[in-house]
Amino acid sequence: MTTWIDIGALEDIPTRGARVVKTALGCVAIFRTGEEEVFALEDRCPHKGGPLSEGIVHGASVTCPLHNWVFSLETGEATGADEGMVPTYPARVEAGRILLDATRLENRSAA
Repeated sequence: MTTWIDIGALEDIPTRGARVVKTALGCVAIFRTGEEEVFALEDRCPHKGGPLSEGIVHGASVTCPLHNWVFSLETGEATGADEGMVPTYPARVEAGRILLDATRLENRSAA
């Protein structure tokens, strides 16, 4: 059974921006696209550990602020010539509130 936790209002995240949710096992970046979609990824680029929440959101992708690697917000996969993957977490919007899958967060493993 999925347990959803309310992490805040959609309007708390700027359009094409991000917010960080801290967990016991690391940080999760919550992204809001220009199309009002919400995605959740681990806030750590696999290349050099850059904070993806500080990257540039464009379409359904985010560019790491350190070395310009681009990741799909939908799958967490690096695009283009870069290779790597960032864990993703189910997120949704209900009545203007962002909900994150707490079950998946609890099953995260420490790096």
